[in-house]
Amino acid sequence: MNWFLFLKSLHVLSAIVAVGSNATYGLWSARARRASPADLGFALRGIKFIDDSMANPAYGVLLVTGLIMAFTTYDIVRTWILIGIGLFLVAAVGGLFYGRTLAQQIAVLDSHGADSPEYAAVDARARGIGIFLAVALVAVVFVMVFKPQV
Repeated sequence: MNWFLFLKSLHVLSAIVAVGSNATYGLWSARARRASPADLGFALRGIKFIDDSMANPAYGVLLVTGLIMAFTTYDIVRTWILIGIGLFLVAAVGGLFYGRTLAQQIAVLDSHGADSPEYAAVDARARGIGIFLAVALVAVVFVMVFKPQV
C-alpha cells in the first residue's frame, strides 16, 4: 500500500468534511432566521453539533495529515506549505472565536429572544466571523490546490 496516497486521500476527505460542513452554516442560519424562533434555536444547536463533532475533528485530521506529508514527502519550507499553514492557523484562531460566539449566540437567544438587541449584536458578530473564516478557508484551499511559488 502506498502510504502517501492513503495520507493524501485522508487529507482531502478531511478537507471536504471540514470545509463542506462550514459552508452550510450560513445557509442554515439564513433559513432559520426566516422561520420561527424555535427553528432558529434548533438550527444554531445543529450548527454547533456539526462544528463540534464533525468539522473541528476533521480539521484536526487535516492538520495532522498535512504536517506528516509536509515533513515526509514535501519540504516543509516550501512557500505554498508555509502560506497554507499560516492561513490554517489564522482560520483556527478564528474558529475558536466562532465557536465561543456560537455558544453565546445560543445562550442569548434562549435568554433574550431572537428580536432582542443583544441577540442582534451577537448574531452580527457570528456572521462577521463566519464570513472571515469562509474567506480564509477558501484561501487555504486555493494555496493547497494551486501551490503558488511566490
